[in-house]
Amino acid sequence: MRHNIYILTFFWLLISLIPLSATSAETTLPPEDNSGSILCQPGVYLEMPDDCAPLGPSETLTNMALLGLEFPLRPLQTSQPPLALNTLPYQYYRINPDTGTAFYPTLDAAIAKTGPVRVIPPGSILYVIYSFRLDTPNQGTYFQLPSGYYMPGDGSTAQAASSFQGLEIHTTPKKPFGWILSPADVRAQPNYLEINPPTQKLPRFTVVQVYSRQNIEGNDWTLIGPDEWIESRMLAVIEPNPTPPEGVTNGRWVDVNLAQQTLAVYDHNQMVFATLVATGVKPYYTRPGLFQIYKKTELETMSGAFEANRSDYYYLENVPWTMYFDKARALHGAYWRTLFGYNASHGCVNLSVGDSHWLYNWATEGDWVWVHDPSGETPTDPSFYGDGGA
Repeated sequence: MRHNIYILTFFWLLISLIPLSATSAETTLPPEDNSGSILCQPGVYLEMPDDCAPLGPSETLTNMALLGLEFPLRPLQTSQPPLALNTLPYQYYRINPDTGTAFYPTLDAAIAKTGPVRVIPPGSILYVIYSFRLDTPNQGTYFQLPSGYYMPGDGSTAQAASSFQGLEIHTTPKKPFGWILSPADVRAQPNYLEINPPTQKLPRFTVVQVYSRQNIEGNDWTLIGPDEWIESRMLAVIEPNPTPPEGVTNGRWVDVNLAQQTLAVYDHNQMVFATLVATGVKPYYTRPGLFQIYKKTELETMSGAFEANRSDYYYLENVPWTMYFDKARALHGAYWRTLFGYNASHGCVNLSVGDSHWLYNWATEGDWVWVHDPSGETPTDPSFYGDGGA
């Protein structure tokens, strides 16, 4: 009997020690790895974190950051120039380019079309200024010019100047930005698939920022906001670059981008203005290079022709805010243009009236003008270029 008690006591002691042994073993095991067991706080995680899973809002923010989209989106630090810069104290009249016109010493001579004192031949762009419009009961419309001469109406029509103006820049942008050139469809993805229809249409001259670019099946696309893609050809872009071109030593220059048809102004190595322009159309290219403004004049009459048959003849009175920088090539206002952002001139850099006025007020003779073509399509051989024109 006593022998049995000893055996039971031994087993009881053995059983009572088992939990202690198990508990001791558990305390010596390595701690459990909690990586990925919880979501990361909303933020950008360009590297995989060790203590959380970058999913949900964090994943969205990270994908946006990889495309250059910051949250919240930072607006451009810009403002509109004064509208008064658009005003010109002149009345312009567009002469019929197919017929030209003549100036006469008196109204009677103009009605009879006899004894002209001056003839303006047919051409491509013909504009004069006038003082008064005269509507006769039976003989049509005539215009008296500042010289006192008279010109028959000949069915010509006056054309209002474009009211487009660029932007005054308060802080040099970190990213490219630009203007919509023609009404542009916005899509959630960079493609034309039926399952990706336009979500909105942006009007001409809308200002947008550029966050990413992709080429999809031969079409270039630009990301202008979260899930907002437009085809790149609808956009003229400013590429901010406050590093002065080689040769510029005073921190002041005008940057003319021929590929994008844009202009940016830098002062103390900071962008202060940006806009659209119209430079030389083939074969009247605006010559690339680094130049200096050598003459400023508030008003200029420009005329000329390059074709042998003079079919491209132009005559433009009172061209405002002209800044010559390369022979006859100049930065100047173009009251006869309604669109900017496209090649159109005989070599000059055309701006809207308001933009040319802003630039004229800022510029001094001796300031630098850097004309360049990132696409490389504009000829660079100096022997290719003549004097240029409007």
